[in-house]
Amino acid sequence: MPRVAVEDNLDQVENILRNNGYDVVRLGNQQQQVDAVVISGQDRNMMGMQDRQTGASVINAEGMTAEEVYEAVNRAVPNQQNQR
Repeated sequence: MPRVAVEDNLDQVENILRNNGYDVVRLGNQQQQVDAVVISGQDRNMMGMQDRQTGASVINAEGMTAEEVYEAVNRAVPNQQNQR
């Protein structure tokens, strides 16, 4: 199951991802392996993300609906099967 780290203030995004088969964790535990990271865009350099190397896709949810973020995560994590 793909794992996505989501910033604390993105509850709707967290819910839609969970409801569609993603393992969702809170952004902040730097030791977790994740397939994608969703940030709110409020802080352009959340947790120094721009300064560190990560194999995970970083999705800026600023100005997007929860559904649009879900679609962006699906594109970023190509092996995800829609598990409705």
